[in-house]
Amino acid sequence: MSVKIRLTRQGKKKFAYYHIVIADSRAPRAGRFTEKIGTYNPNTDPATIDISFDKAMEWLDKGAQPTETVRAILSYKGILMKRHLLGGVKKGALTEEEANRRFDEWMKQKESKIDEKRERISKEKEEYVREHLEQESKVKEVRAQEILKKISKLAEQEEAGAEGEQKEAESPAPETPAPETPAPETPAPETPAQEVTPEAADDKKAGKQETGDEKNVQEQMTEAEKPLPKPAEGEKTEQEQPTAEKSEGQEVTSESEGKEPAENSEEHKEEKSE
Repeated sequence: MSVKIRLTRQGKKKFAYYHIVIADSRAPRAGRFTEKIGTYNPNTDPATIDISFDKAMEWLDKGAQPTETVRAILSYKGILMKRHLLGGVKKGALTEEEANRRFDEWMKQKESKIDEKRERISKEKEEYVREHLEQESKVKEVRAQEILKKISKLAEQEEAGAEGEQKEAESPAPETPAPETPAPETPAPETPAQEVTPEAADDKKAGKQETGDEKNVQEQMTEAEKPLPKPAEGEKTEQEQPTAEKSEGQEVTSESEGKEPAENSEEHKEEKSE
């Protein structure tokens, strides 16, 4: 039966930490173990390791085989370095005092490296936080400037509106005519239908004929009122010729004025007797 120094998983999902235990190689990961010698938490930076130096050395001397992860942990904590120096003391290559001095120097160098790493990590975190705060401050300044611009624009618009209202108040208001209310429509009285008699129908026809005769008379009057064409030179008008004929005939008739009436009267009597 082989004994191993290995890790057993603890904690919850995505936040696991481990126990460093001495267990049988045939036992399952979360099964029975012989002894717990330390803990390992990889969730921190750098990782947190708490291990018993003496127990680890004891189990290594007994022949327990560490896994790869546990070997890295033991090397990180200086356990393998200490075991190597003690091996040299047993062989007589080194004295115990010199082995302790070398181990102390190595541990100081290791601790200084760990401290430097911690300082570097802390500085990186501080720089990240500072840069993040600067970016946020810049964004806030830009937003504040935009807000000030909006406020100034609103103030200018309000001032312009107030000036316009003052001008409108100072200028005389135009007289607006009152809206005309439409008068209520009164229904027209219904006239009773008149009975048409045959005499009234005859009167209507006679009236239509009379109106037609009046139109014809008016047309004749308008034609008579039209101006006559002017006669040419040398031509006598119809009105002048009868006047000349009358003037010539007056001399003839004047001689026979006393005779004609008697003869005419006798002729009329004979016609009547017939």
